[in-house]
Amino acid sequence: MSKNKKRILGTSLSFILLMGIVSMFSDMTHEGANSIIGSFLNLLGANATTIGFISGFGVFIGYALRLFSGYIVDKTHKYWLITIIGYICDCFAVPLLALVPNNGWIWACVLMVAEKVGKAIKKPAKDSLISFAAKDTGVGKGFAIGELLDQIGAFLGPLMLFIIMLLTKDKELYDQYQICFACLAIPAVICVGILIFAMTRFPHPEDFEKEPIEENTKNKKTPFILFMIGICFFAFGFLDFSLVTMHEDNIKLISTEYLPLIYAGAMLVDALSALVFGILYDKKGMLVLFISTMICSTYSLFIFSINEVWSMIVGIILWGIGMGATESVFKAALTNLSTKNKRSKAFGIFDSIFGLSWFLGSTALGALYDYEITTNDHMIWLSIITIACQVIGAFIFLIIYINSKKEKKLNS
Repeated sequence: MSKNKKRILGTSLSFILLMGIVSMFSDMTHEGANSIIGSFLNLLGANATTIGFISGFGVFIGYALRLFSGYIVDKTHKYWLITIIGYICDCFAVPLLALVPNNGWIWACVLMVAEKVGKAIKKPAKDSLISFAAKDTGVGKGFAIGELLDQIGAFLGPLMLFIIMLLTKDKELYDQYQICFACLAIPAVICVGILIFAMTRFPHPEDFEKEPIEENTKNKKTPFILFMIGICFFAFGFLDFSLVTMHEDNIKLISTEYLPLIYAGAMLVDALSALVFGILYDKKGMLVLFISTMICSTYSLFIFSINEVWSMIVGIILWGIGMGATESVFKAALTNLSTKNKRSKAFGIFDSIFGLSWFLGSTALGALYDYEITTNDHMIWLSIITIACQVIGAFIFLIIYINSKKEKKLNS
C-alpha cells in the first residue's frame, strides 16, 4: 500500500471514529431515556393506550420523515448543517423532560416526538457522510465501527440511569426521574460539541468518495427493489423491545428493576454483532445478511413461547444480533446498492420503509399478543409469524447475493 493510500485510509478512519464517538454520546442520551420513558409517562398519568400510540407514532414519524430529509440533503448537499440541526433537536429534547411538571404527560409526549423528528432530520445526512468515508475503509467495516461505538453509548446510557436511581432511591420516584433526565444533558452537550469539532476538522467529507457524480444506475435498480422487499419482511417480523419488556413484566421471570440492565445487555450484543457481521460483509457481501437474519429469526420463540430464564436470555441475544445487522450490514449493503449523488435519498427510502413496516408489524403483532395471552397458548402464532417473516426476508437477501455472483461471472 502506497503512503498516499495509507494517509487517505487513516483520514477516513479518523472521521468514522469521530462520528462514532458523536453517536456514542447521542445514544447515551436517548437510549438512556428510552429505558425509563414508559414508566415516567405512566407516572405522569398517561395510560397504556396513550403510551403505545405515542411510541408507535414517534417511531413512524422518526422514520417516515427521513425520506423528505434525504431528498433535501441530496438537493442541497448541506450535509453538516442538516446533521447538526437534527442532533440538536434529537439530543436536547431528552433533558428537557426534566422540566415536565407532574401530570404533564402531554408535554412529555411532545418532547418524545420532537426527539424522533430530530433523529429523522439528521439520519440520512449523517449516514451519507459516513458512507463517503467508508468507501475507503470498506463499507461493512466502516459502519460496523460506527455501530460499535453507537451501541456502547446505548449500553452506558441505561447503565448510568440505573446507577443514578440507586444513588437517589431515598427520593420520590418523580424526583428520581427528573434527576435522571437532567443528567442526560451532559452527554447531549458533549455530543453536539464533538460534532461541531468534526465539522471544523472535516468540512467536506463528501470528498472522501471519488465516485463520479453521474453514474449508470441500471445495474443497481433491481437489487435495490429486492432489498427493500426483504427489508419489509424483516422489519414486520422484528418486534420493538418495549413489547419484550412488557412480556417480561407480565410473566415475572426477572425482577422489574433489572429491565434497564436487560436492555443495556441487548445493546451490548448489538454492538458486538454489528462489528463481526460488518467486517464479514466486506468479504462475503449479502451472504452475511442472509446468515445474520437466519440466526436471529427464532428470537420470538425463545422470548415469548418457552417462558424460562435461559430462553429469555437466548432470545434477547438473538434480538440483539438482529439489531446489529440492521444498523451496520443493512447500511453497508445500501451504500453498495446506491449511487453517491442519490445516497441520502436511498437512506431516506430505506428508513421510511423500515419504519413503516416495523410500525405495522409491531401494531399487528402487539394485538396478536393481547389475543394470545388471553387464550394461554404460549404465543405460538406470534412466534410462527415473526419467524416466517424473518426467513422470507433472509431468502430474498440470498437471492440478491446469488444474482450478484452470476452478474460478476458474466462480466468477468
